[in-house]
Formats: sequence, structure tokens, C-alpha cells
Amino acid sequence: MNKLQAMEVFVQVVDAGGFTRAAEHMQLPKATVSTLIQSLETALAVKLLHRTTRQVSVTADGAAYYERCLRILSDVREAEESLSRTRLSPAGRLRVDAPTGLAAEILVPALPDFFERYPDIQLEMGCSDRTIDLIEEGVDCAVRGGVLGDSSLIARRVGILHFVTCASPDYLARYGRPTHPNELPRHRCVNYFNSRTGKIYDWDFTREGERLQVPLPGVIAVNDSNAYVAAGLAGLGIMQMTTFMLEPLLADGRLEVVLPDWISDPLPVHVVYPQNRHLSAKVRVFVEWVAELFANHPGMQLPKGRPPRAMPLEVTI
Repeated sequence: MNKLQAMEVFVQVVDAGGFTRAAEHMQLPKATVSTLIQSLETALAVKLLHRTTRQVSVTADGAAYYERCLRILSDVREAEESLSRTRLSPAGRLRVDAPTGLAAEILVPALPDFFERYPDIQLEMGCSDRTIDLIEEGVDCAVRGGVLGDSSLIARRVGILHFVTCASPDYLARYGRPTHPNELPRHRCVNYFNSRTGKIYDWDFTREGERLQVPLPGVIAVNDSNAYVAAGLAGLGIMQMTTFMLEPLLADGRLEVVLPDWISDPLPVHVVYPQNRHLSAKVRVFVEWVAELFANHPGMQLPKGRPPRAMPLEVTI
């Protein structure tokens, strides 16, 4: 028995809900399909399918084996893709996760170029500021900002994010304009919290060798970058946010920079993926595309002599 062929047949039978349709799809005799399933059950010493005259359904053991077969067959296909020199255009489904703001402002607007290069890839992009478990949720790769805490993931640094402190004109007219970070405790600030732990992130400021990292008061804390910007625009407080999201709002006057002499440390951005995805042609071309996209973005270049920001994974980007 060819074990891989038997796995493929088993997956097709489960997906099709019967032997006849699976045989038609794979262009095999129905008797061959039935024999391969029987041989597989004999080799495994378990019953994979319930068979009646009307339908075929999967057993509990069969359901667990089905999930394993999907992963094994996917890994085999990806290994073949990565080693095939004639494979010019990767194909198939690619599941990606990215922070909301980064996806909306940079990644999604550039996707026409990606699909022009790789028209056979079907992209599923999850967009949230929540740090997901790639293995548990079946995601191929993710764009993340901050210090990488999960050593089981392979990471490639692809860019840098810069931050600016600002507020709406209405807020500044009502509460005044701070001239030093030490004045911020007397102001209202829009805070950002970790959706997993609930911890509110401190703010950091640097000027001519002086560095401050402080918690700041606020009437609101959010865990989504779009909601964060909306809170600032509504005049709820001073905020510290990525320049790529705020530049259009600063340009048209809806927000104004405060503490312009004080800099917030830049934040490194990585694409991360599980170790068993490093052979995937789809993941490889996506990582290369993101790296190229960020390298050509004027707001993502690290100034010389300044280290990346050391913060957890789940941050406002």
C-alpha cells in the first residue's frame, strides 16, 4: 500500500462525503478507493469511516487522523514546491495575520502588486492587534512588532516603525499644550492595553541623552490601533502613535504634534512563521514581498545610531 496515496484518498472521501464522488474526483476506480481505505484501516487497526448504504461519515479516530493527514499532505506539497526549479508561480491558500493599522494603511493598498506577481495564491489576511497562536489557529505567517518572545518561531526583520506624540486642536485648545513629558500627568492621555494581560503600556521619551519611561493617566484605554486614532481625533487625550497612520491627519490639521523635541524609540517589525513553514514557497515569496515593500517605505527606515524599541509583541501599530 502506498501510504501517501491512501492518505490522499481518505481525505478525498471525507471531503466528498462518499466513495463514488471521491473516485470520480481522483479519476480512480471506486473499487481501488474502497480497497485503499480498507488497507489503511487495517494498517492503523482503527475504524476511520462509518459506512451505510446512504452515506459515509467519519469516526472520532477518523476525524483526528483526517487533521493529521491534511498537515502531512500540505507539508509534502510545500516541500515539493520548494525543491522544484520549474515552479515559477506558487499557488494555493496562504493564511496571514497582521496588525489592523499596518494592514489597512500599508499592506492591503499594495496587494495589487502582490497578486500581479503571484496570481495563483489565495490570500486570507486576518487583521487585528491581538497576538495569535500561529500553530493553534493554522496561520502560515504573521507580521508582528516588538521583541519576539516565542523562540519556536522563525523570524525575519522586515522594517521599523516610528512614533509621534500628538493631540487634536480641540483638546489643545481646552487643556493647553505640554512643553515637557513631566507635564503629561496633568493632562489626559489615550492609552493602549495588552488584550491578553490587560496591562497598559508605558510611554517613552528621549531627548539629547535624557530618557523617560512613564505610565500616564487617561480616561480611556483601547487595544486596537484604529480605535486608538479615533479616540485621539475625538479629543479624548494626547496620544503616541505610528507616523504612517498619523501623517495624513497631521498634514490636514486634524491632529497637531506635541513635544516635537522628544522622540519615542522606533519599533522593529518582523514576519514570523512556524519552523515547519520555512520550505513553503507561498510563505517565502510573501516574506520577500513584505520585506521589499517596507524597505521602500520612507517611514520604516531605522535612523543610524538608534536601537530598535524593546517592547512586547502586542503593541499599537
